[in-house]
Amino acid sequence: MRSFQVLANGQGNKAGRGAAMKAWRTIALHTVVAAGFMFLLQRYGLSATLESSLLWAIVFGGCAAGLAYSQANR
Repeated sequence: MRSFQVLANGQGNKAGRGAAMKAWRTIALHTVVAAGFMFLLQRYGLSATLESSLLWAIVFGGCAAGLAYSQANR
């Protein structure tokens, strides 16, 4: 069942809210870890400039967020 399920009396499913919150935490965790990994790889592994490292970290983090969101909504 979906996380935003409405019961017969009109109240939301409280267990579903917890699952939705867990999904957002997972998405945020994937985003931060992927961005951090890419920043460290670019900056120290490949000796790139700070601007280039930050740009790649933002792009890679955004892609990871998109993938995590699509997996959380399967």
